[in-house]
Amino acid sequence: MKAHLLFEDRDFDFSAQPGPFDEDLVTDLGLGILLRTMAQGDRFVLDVSRRVLLRSLTDPAQVLYRQAVLRDCIAQEEMVRELYALVVGALEDKRGLFWGMRSGSPQTNLHGALMQLEAFVVRLRALRRLAEDHFGKVRSAGFQTLFKSLARDLDDEYLGTMSRHLKQLGFRDGVLLSARLDRDNSGIDYVLRSPAKRRTAWRERLGIAPRTSYSFTISPRDEAGANELSNLTGRGLNHVANAAAQAADHIESYFTMLRAELAFYMGCLNLRSALLRRGAPLVFPVPEPSNPARFSCAGLRDAALVLEGAARVVGNDVDADGRPLVVVTGANSGGKSTFLRSVGLAQVMTQCGMEVCASGYRSSLHSALFTHFGREEDESMRSGRLDDELNRMSAIIDATRRHALVLFNESFSGTNEREGSEIGRQIVQALLEREVTVFFVTHQFDFAEGFRTSRPSTTRFLRAERAADGRPSYKLVVGDPLPTSFAADVYRRLGGFDGPRSPHAGNRSSDAAPVFDAEGSA
Repeated sequence: MKAHLLFEDRDFDFSAQPGPFDEDLVTDLGLGILLRTMAQGDRFVLDVSRRVLLRSLTDPAQVLYRQAVLRDCIAQEEMVRELYALVVGALEDKRGLFWGMRSGSPQTNLHGALMQLEAFVVRLRALRRLAEDHFGKVRSAGFQTLFKSLARDLDDEYLGTMSRHLKQLGFRDGVLLSARLDRDNSGIDYVLRSPAKRRTAWRERLGIAPRTSYSFTISPRDEAGANELSNLTGRGLNHVANAAAQAADHIESYFTMLRAELAFYMGCLNLRSALLRRGAPLVFPVPEPSNPARFSCAGLRDAALVLEGAARVVGNDVDADGRPLVVVTGANSGGKSTFLRSVGLAQVMTQCGMEVCASGYRSSLHSALFTHFGREEDESMRSGRLDDELNRMSAIIDATRRHALVLFNESFSGTNEREGSEIGRQIVQALLEREVTVFFVTHQFDFAEGFRTSRPSTTRFLRAERAADGRPSYKLVVGDPLPTSFAADVYRRLGGFDGPRSPHAGNRSSDAAPVFDAEGSA
């Protein structure tokens, strides 16, 4: 049996090694708080959720498959939590059995395997009953396939046969073996036999009829004889003990895989509850093929910032369809980096089949996601900040494939603006030529202005919006880059003169396309 709740045609590979850029994604995008919220203290859910989030899907059909399973989980949350508790209980049953360790004699190993199998049969019956009770309530192909397989493979005949075999393997009437004598009169060809179900005739019991079998009894004080009899029994039970242990391992592996795949959806439910309690919008994103580049969102928020309990998290509306380069400029503390993180988080959540923190989200699926965020300068002084940025950029370029997504946050600012702008321009231009989508947050006017003049039709320019009094609104609007650092506003906030405020403020784009959720509603 297979779980197939994460993939339609295969199991998720939970043994895959972490990727070389996983830690960068966790650190730069604030995935840590997202994962802790999903886990709610369950280390297993934390580990599973991390593995699934960092292994992106690139096929829209696979994303929609997981979204359908998650929709069932949301609609039947009580059922999913009951199913998860049942599976966890099955695995905890084994840990509660003293005989779970298989390192003794065949008799000991058989006894331990039978105890596990008997406990598993009880759980399998409960699993089938749950599948039968809820089959008509689920809509996704994932849950329907799971419940059909449980009803088919765990029918009354199968479970009844299994229970009879387990009872028979208890050997309550003793162990019946057959063997042959070798040339040296040693025993060979030990075979376990099914106990004969017949009673001795009364004439034989009275001793007036020929005997059909002969027996002898070992003295209770004959330790050597008892050991030899145990060895003979072990030879006959060895194969059946191994078979029973393999059967227990097979059922345990099924429960383990089912628990792992359910754990991801349990994490999704925990995260959903936490975001809804904070009033954040949630929507199933619309996954698009990797080519052409598509990106549009409505009310997009930084989910990690929402979970941290920020008093006011502003959503952003952006339409960048057909524009593989998005450049974000504006004054400090205007929401640029927050927007960039919200894009990265939403993309990660989209490409693993989750809901995103927005009222609408549509995006191409990317072959890989990379972040190039600013880092603190090396305290050991082995290399400067620019050297570190270039080394990390070199590793990203080596790993980048067509249709990847790279998020830059104040990159190449470890040198003067002229050099930093030129380095950034050449790298971004090369990435665009390789059909890589780029989001770039920068203060470097030369860099932004260069793309405004060279690629105006394929670049979306966003600017941090400012109110009339110069305060940030944390909204991004469509607007060309400005040759100002807003130093007067910084000076004024620090107690300087009350001079004229910057008149520059962009207007929201009037050509923003509507954003739809995964079901097509506006």
